[in-house]
Amino acid sequence: MKYETIIAQRVIETERFDLRPLRASDAGLIALNAGDMRVARATATIPHPYPPGAAEALIARAQAETRLEDIWAIDATKVGGSELMGLISFTRVDAGQSEIAYWVAPAFWNTGVASAAVEALIAANPHDARTIFASVFQDNPASARVLTNCGFQYLGDAETHSVARGANVPTWTYTRKML
Repeated sequence: MKYETIIAQRVIETERFDLRPLRASDAGLIALNAGDMRVARATATIPHPYPPGAAEALIARAQAETRLEDIWAIDATKVGGSELMGLISFTRVDAGQSEIAYWVAPAFWNTGVASAAVEALIAANPHDARTIFASVFQDNPASARVLTNCGFQYLGDAETHSVARGANVPTWTYTRKML
């Protein structure tokens, strides 16, 4: 898949927080939260234990001009909150199609942060996607509720390899058509 050079990522503002591009100073909080086994097990790509230098490598990848994935920090400092409540990403998978993925630090679970971040990213639709996909592990119904609450429709079952679990894990796949 070939794409032109990506223009700088914009900040997406909400009342509760901003979605902002990653910066070097995020490495410590990314490593702390991604290093939590509960977070790693809920994702396909985060290893556990989280290796030294992984957060810096993630940030470098997120800042690359030719990236296919845009990653934002969920940053609530404007309202006196945490600088990094989690991450949310949008990956170009094909022309007019992107995939959304997210994780939230355990301290912010069940607070609506994930739903608000997904809603904000969908509303901004920075890739001008016509179709947005997402998948969650079947043992993570809270993430499935985030998607259905944000207008995603169930597409089907699949499985994805989880690096932290060292195994293939059943997933539910969702889609949302943009108007």
